[in-house]
Amino acid sequence: MLNEHTINQLRGLRLDGMMRAIEDQASSAAAAGLSFEERLTLLVQREVAWRDDRRVTRLLKAARLKVSTACVEDINWRASRGLDKSLVTALAGCDWLRHGQSLLISGATGCGKTWLACALAHQAARSGFSVLYTRAARLFDELQVAHGDGSFARRLAQIAKLDLLVIDDFAISPIGAPERNDLLEVLDDRVGTRSTLITSQLPVKAWHTYLDDPTLADAILDRIVHSSHKIELKGRSLRDQSKPAHDAANPGDQA
Repeated sequence: MLNEHTINQLRGLRLDGMMRAIEDQASSAAAAGLSFEERLTLLVQREVAWRDDRRVTRLLKAARLKVSTACVEDINWRASRGLDKSLVTALAGCDWLRHGQSLLISGATGCGKTWLACALAHQAARSGFSVLYTRAARLFDELQVAHGDGSFARRLAQIAKLDLLVIDDFAISPIGAPERNDLLEVLDDRVGTRSTLITSQLPVKAWHTYLDDPTLADAILDRIVHSSHKIELKGRSLRDQSKPAHDAANPGDQA
């Protein structure tokens, strides 16, 4: 068993995974029969696994997902939602994030847009990508406050560093000139280098009219629409309480 001084040194070096592995080996008869190299390999593997788990936990906490329990493993492919299994499976592999591509999810209220967005964002965090979830209205309010207190440039820089920005409920309320300008600033920092996931009740083809400014609409959509993956969810609301009991929503039904 290690002496207290060595344990404190491991703790000071933040090698908690290795320290716990050493404690486990000390009480394991099987470990006693291993060579030094074999035991060292197990210690290093335990430390790597411990750090990976801590990083994922930190990324998920920072993501602030609205549906923290959503995950791609729970998608119910039998649900009639217009989901392309091959596309969603490819998105779960996270190559779109590695290439700085974006994703637009549209569909009626209650059809599972937010759940699916959170499931893919959860997968991104598990794969080591930094994520932030926000509703469009909240993002615009936050940026308006940042204009007022002089922190706008700093906040833009913080958002620009995120591997994935999830903007939920886009186009749910009228948009003004300040919001259009801020949206362009956010997207301009991310185009081609970082990914953005946007959900909206409004079909993508109607976004240009919604933005209500031809010049800015062209600039915004050029940065987000043309090179994005698109999912258009269909079917009745999953919140519909009149559906049969055997079709009651389980985690997978949300997507």
